[in-house]
Amino acid sequence: MLGEGILRGLGETARNFAGSFVSAERLTTIQYPEERAPVIEATRDFPFLVYDGGDWEAGLRCVACQICEKECPPKCIYIVKSTDKKPDALGKPQIYPTRFDIDISVCMSCQICVEVCPFEAIKMDTEFELSTTDRFGGLLYDRKELAKSNEYYHKIHPTEAAEVDARLAEEKVKAEAKAKAAAAAAAAKAAAGPAAAPIAAKPAPPAAVTAPATGPASSEKSPQQETKG
Repeated sequence: MLGEGILRGLGETARNFAGSFVSAERLTTIQYPEERAPVIEATRDFPFLVYDGGDWEAGLRCVACQICEKECPPKCIYIVKSTDKKPDALGKPQIYPTRFDIDISVCMSCQICVEVCPFEAIKMDTEFELSTTDRFGGLLYDRKELAKSNEYYHKIHPTEAAEVDARLAEEKVKAEAKAKAAAAAAAAKAAAGPAAAPIAAKPAPPAAVTAPATGPASSEKSPQQETKG
């Protein structure tokens, strides 16, 4: 029948159109902001700084290495390194950022800062409701606004955060084992030092010097004696 394919296509379109109003699987529209769609774990919006423990300032993982600042394509990260050290969450003295700002209005959410960070200190947030009437100062986030706990990181990226914690724990165990081995080796060397010191050899007696033969026993004459003779 001429046009049968067209009629079948129109029928399928009409069926899908009507079904979109009554089928629960087809009702994809939600009434935002009263209703919120669940955020998937791989969502990434803007960076934030991870801290351990209860004090955001003392627990920041960032050591102001400035790699993220150098690698940021739009150059929206600003870091000022400290001139002193203070204990981190583990009690280890570390350099820290006295200033860490991110201009959210410039950030392109590329996640390069996350990829290059060797200390797992910066991650991507899932928060996107950041609109403000202040287009300049309101979108320039300082380190206090950027700091969020490791618990928050586990909440928004549970799989990734668990992998990071496991890797950090493994590195910590290796570092502690290496430090213990070095301390044990140093202690053993210090203990064996006095016992293994070589005994100083006694100086050898001076070699006897043989005086040249003189007098009647000598069969040779000096040049003066030969001249006189």
